[in-house]
Amino acid sequence: MTNPEKYSQLIKAEAKRLGFLQCGISKAGFLEAEAPRLEEWLSNGYHGEMKWMENHFDKRLDPTKLVDGAKSVISVLLNYYPSEVQSKLDAPKIAKYAYGEDYHFVIKRMLKELSQFIQQEIGEVQGRAFTDSAPVMDRAWAEKAGIGWTGKHSLLLNKKSGSFFIIGELILDLELAPDNPTSDHCGTCTRCLDACPTGAIVQAQVVDATKCISYLTIELKDMIPNDFKNQMEGWAFGCDICQDVCPWNRFSTPTKVAEFAPHPDLLRMDKREWEEITEDVFKKVFRKSAVKRAKFTGLKQNIDFLKQE
Repeated sequence: MTNPEKYSQLIKAEAKRLGFLQCGISKAGFLEAEAPRLEEWLSNGYHGEMKWMENHFDKRLDPTKLVDGAKSVISVLLNYYPSEVQSKLDAPKIAKYAYGEDYHFVIKRMLKELSQFIQQEIGEVQGRAFTDSAPVMDRAWAEKAGIGWTGKHSLLLNKKSGSFFIIGELILDLELAPDNPTSDHCGTCTRCLDACPTGAIVQAQVVDATKCISYLTIELKDMIPNDFKNQMEGWAFGCDICQDVCPWNRFSTPTKVAEFAPHPDLLRMDKREWEEITEDVFKKVFRKSAVKRAKFTGLKQNIDFLKQE
């Protein structure tokens, strides 16, 4: 066994021990197939007000421009699927990933542990950890690492565990044995396209973010346009519709990551409590949650929009 193979096995075993759902490895380099897709998506204006998506185009496609001497990308998945969901059916809904502590902090801590393990067991290795907060195409690297394929809803899918997980990476100047990509297993299924109430999935694997409920309730800072009245289906922060209808998510199992456990009040809040939410309650229930991204005013604005439907 060569060193790259030995190191890869060692890293994958530690990733599993730390609690990651999957771990795969790919060779760092230019994402040739992604370049024209990203260019077309941006030119169509599908990113809306997310102007940061236009920045660092070259870095987004080539990790060697982010980490000097980068040779490998380690991709990991972290399960956030809850054991319980909101119990009041008429209450405004938030995406499951936002039930517990903000995943950016959770996965970064775990990646730091994995990085420290690599330093201790392998030696001086330079690199950086990423998760959805830098110009890194998480899904593309996870695909190359063989831990999933891109579903028609544009999210990563895994045969064993569906799509309710967060993707993170370690980009390192260490040569590792890369994995092979997996194949697409969506077949002729179009449930996600058919279920999207706003028609945001314009074609397989292409989402117009300006029509996506997640974008409208998180990224859009203005009022949600009236065009979307009676199309929000009760979502006040994010949306899980395309994931909830996906047949592969029948394999989702509750996360064992304690930080993702929701605040107990969150699951019990009824429609009236949501509509009358105060800033104090907001701070208590969402103290560590990603919902803080919308701020109290943004969440209240979304809830008020739902009241008009």
